[in-house]
This record gives sequence, structure tokens and C-alpha cells, in this order.
Amino acid sequence: MSGFTLAANAEMLYGDLPFAQRVTRLHEAGFEVEIWDWTTKDLPALAATGARFGSMTGYVRGSLVDPDGAAELLRTAEDSLAAAAVIDCPRLNVHGTGLDPHGLPVVPQQVVTGADWLAAARTLERLAALGERHGRVFTLENLNTAVDHPGVPFARAEDTLALVAAVDSPHLRLNLDLYHAQIGEGNLVELCARALPYIGEVQVADVPGRCEPGTGEIHYPRVAAALAGSGYEGVIAMEAFAATDPEVALRRFRDAFTLTSA
Repeated sequence: MSGFTLAANAEMLYGDLPFAQRVTRLHEAGFEVEIWDWTTKDLPALAATGARFGSMTGYVRGSLVDPDGAAELLRTAEDSLAAAAVIDCPRLNVHGTGLDPHGLPVVPQQVVTGADWLAAARTLERLAALGERHGRVFTLENLNTAVDHPGVPFARAEDTLALVAAVDSPHLRLNLDLYHAQIGEGNLVELCARALPYIGEVQVADVPGRCEPGTGEIHYPRVAAALAGSGYEGVIAMEAFAATDPEVALRRFRDAFTLTSA
């Protein structure tokens, strides 16, 4: 059996149910639960489900580069930390810039300068210090710009890895999203090996379609074996839609990341 902790995103499954019931379904099936925008949720009601929460959005507005955007990101990160305490969520997720409800950057940025890289690293250092004070971890997620998130700076896994490595804090880790990485970069097994020292969690969905493992081109059992072989025992989270039925999707996900010895 694998040593992974499996999680699933309640935003993308059981969409016909009230949100707290989605959380309960995932919890009863044995998964950690991940959520996105906490500002739209009844957090005490979610805490009352007894679910273990693995990740939530760690800011409301802001960006990594410009001074006003960085100040707003850090201010709303403090609000997010207070929300995380309600549901005891250990990881708070951030991106290269603020996203609108459709996943598009509030302020698109096509060109990133050397000064922008330095400013982003300084913002992330402050974010890591904030996480340390509160005993939580912020994760920086890679995104793809070809399909889902055009105009987002610092989007590639190579970018997020470089920034997290530069800050080098246990309170800033990678949210390595392999769906986004497959679209933007590929070579997933080698990417996981290089990123391993900085991974806070791994997110998965298949390509194309962003549905569960086994519905597209990624051979996730091979990825799972490589992660396990390198010693990774952290969280694997399915951030995917169900191709047909949520129960089937969760079973396919569990099967892909359950390793059995011969």
C-alpha cells in the first residue's frame, strides 16, 4: 500500500449537493477535503462535519509584485489564516497573482522582469514569515497559461519551484499541480524528482478535460510509483471534475495512487 494521504476537492465534486454535504461525502469516503474561496463558506458548519481539511485559498486579493498588490495579498493572507484556524486547515494556497471567479488574472502580466522576480521573492519571504508565526504553511501553485489561466505571471512549475527554492522556508512550499504542468511543460516524473525537496502537496487531474486519473493521457500509476520510490509520503489531492459519477472518479483516483507490493 502507498503512504500517500489522499484528498479531494469539494468544489469540483457532488455539485448538486449543498457544500457541507459534499464535505461530508468526501470525509465519509476517507479523503481529506480541500476547498477554494473560504469567504463564501459557512466555516463553522464545515468544521462541524468532522472532516480533515488539507488546503484552502490563502488570500483574497493581491499580487506578488507591485507594492500595493503585495500589501493587499499579505493583509488578506492574515484574514485567511484566521479562517484556517476555524477548520484547522494546515496549508493555504496562493498564485502568482490574484484570480477572478473564472480563473483569469485580475491584472494580466505577459512580461516578467528581473525586478519582478526579486519583488515576488520578497513578498513570498514575508508570506512565509506570516505562516511561521501562525504555525501554517503557504503553498505556491503552478498554473497553465495555455488553457485555463492566460496572463498569470510565475505560472510554470519551473517558476514556482525557483521562487520557493529561493525563499527556502518550511512555511512556503510547492503546490505541484500535475494537470497544469502536463499542459505547460510535461516530463512529469522528472519534474516531481526535481521538485521533491520543496513539495507541500501534489494535485492531480487528467489531460485533456481536467477529470479524474484514467480519463486522459497521463499514466498516473507511473507517477505514483515514482513519487513513492523517491520517498514522498505527503498529500495527493484530486482537483478534478468527475467524468461521469463522483463515486467512480474517487475510486479511479484511489486506485491510481494505491501501490501494492508484489
